[in-house]
Amino acid sequence: MADDKLYKAEYLGSGTFVITKPKRKKSKTRQSQLRNPKRGSRK
Repeated sequence: MADDKLYKAEYLGSGTFVITKPKRKKSKTRQSQLRNPKRGSRK
């Protein structure tokens, strides 16, 4: 459980990496959406 909360890069060969990172919390994504209006929306 604690293993998938960390940043991890796995080398597969020939410059290929699999990068895993922790998911963002729901409250944090909501706050960023409120602060940054979407591109193309009316002002």
